Amino acid sequence: MCTEADHGAGREDLGRRALLVTGAATALTLGTMSFAGAAEGARSTRTLTGTLPPGAPDYVYLPVEVPRGVREIRVAYAYTKATVPAGTQNNALDIGVFDERGTALGGDGFRGWSGGARTEFFVRADDATPGYLPGPVRAGTWHVALAPYTVAPDGLPYTVTVTLTHGRDTGPAPEPRYPPRRARGRGRAWYRGDCHLHSWHSDGRRTPAEIGALARAAGLDFLCTSDHNTHSAHPHWADVAGDDLLVMLGEEITTRNGHVLALGTDPGTFVDWRYRARDNRWAAYAGRIRRAGGLVVPAHPHATCVGCGWKFGFGEADAVEVWNGPYTADDEVSLAEWDNTLVAYARSRGGGRGPGSWLPAMGNSDAHRDPDRVGGPQTVVLADDLTRDAIQAGIRAGHAYVAESAEVTVRLTATGGGGRTAGLGERLRADAGGPVTVDLEVRGAPGCTLHLVTDQGTLFTSAALPGSGAGGARWVTTPARAAYVRAEVRHPATVPGLPGALAAFTNPVFLGG
Repeated sequence: MCTEADHGAGREDLGRRALLVTGAATALTLGTMSFAGAAEGARSTRTLTGTLPPGAPDYVYLPVEVPRGVREIRVAYAYTKATVPAGTQNNALDIGVFDERGTALGGDGFRGWSGGARTEFFVRADDATPGYLPGPVRAGTWHVALAPYTVAPDGLPYTVTVTLTHGRDTGPAPEPRYPPRRARGRGRAWYRGDCHLHSWHSDGRRTPAEIGALARAAGLDFLCTSDHNTHSAHPHWADVAGDDLLVMLGEEITTRNGHVLALGTDPGTFVDWRYRARDNRWAAYAGRIRRAGGLVVPAHPHATCVGCGWKFGFGEADAVEVWNGPYTADDEVSLAEWDNTLVAYARSRGGGRGPGSWLPAMGNSDAHRDPDRVGGPQTVVLADDLTRDAIQAGIRAGHAYVAESAEVTVRLTATGGGGRTAGLGERLRADAGGPVTVDLEVRGAPGCTLHLVTDQGTLFTSAALPGSGAGGARWVTTPARAAYVRAEVRHPATVPGLPGALAAFTNPVFLGG
């Protein structure tokens, strides 16, 4: 039995532990938990107790010396919630594990993460708890990773129990199968998808199969996986994909300074999260996402939960998740901030992606469990086909709008002299004083009002749509008056002085240049 006295893990002893500065967040390493070899089938258990103080490092590592001949490692943990004054954060402790390859940033030794979603996990050659990677339990120094997310004023008492089962592996590691990069599409068309979804491989409560069924029921053509800080789900989506549903793979990289979607990465791609904005490491990990074929999409940038607001800036982003789940006040703030970024691009009259270019918007459900609605909202993308590359290209180009459900469709075009036209994410070349006709068509939004928004603000608002939910608007402007135009479809306001919730909004059409 390893006790607090054995390992010096109490709050008064933290100063005597190894404090490692890794170039990112500081990390505390506790005393080593050692095991000896044992007979086939035997189990060995050690327990550590301790208390982490306020101001503890972001990551606390417990070294575990694993001898040869171990077929399974099982870890259980618990911690105490405190009695705290109103407005004071209570204790929250996340957990994961790294194998004998170490804890260095980049994740070569990464074997799984469950955050605060589970109280125990196991890893062995042929199986592992969701969130963790099956594979041999090799001899060497493993590390249980504890992540004190918030610590109460009196500290965070914890207990960690490690159990090793000795003996030969029960079977080989499963050969991973991954979903294909294409589905049966309709050629160049509008495709609906949800790219922020959580399964039971992180803090969701649904299996991949259940999510796939809900995606089909919601009328989606594609989805992207995004479990927190793990890629363990990737092989479990192969049977969910089909001719009618493209499944892209990814991760929600969940740092202490915000969350970001790695959207559509290559199978098996892991992106580390153990850094803050001040560590100046984000650009390297954004590059890793792109090298793995993914898009960089900051998620819910103005979410109010601790650590959820995006603090890394948008210089590395390919798009931004403006609308996350049921429409709330933080989405309205994200919408306003995103709209402000469009002015700078319009002024630059730039083109293409890269520094100084504009940031397309998207929306996703962030669904975890019932009653969270998969596809609410969803991003509707104009793409050349139903493939990973084509969907990503449409998102990156801004050829997309966001809708609350598959019932809502939106079409926005701008027409200038000579019959030239432009759609979402495009620029209509026209003289500054030349007339531009903007046409908006909407279906599936009964009782909603239509709005045309420019760099000057909202310059057109319609009457409420009839019960059929169908309607449209035509508005004439010039590039001198409107650097861009985008559409919003809004439900009736429920709070005086505040706009109604969105039913849909579009990326902009830029005018002039």
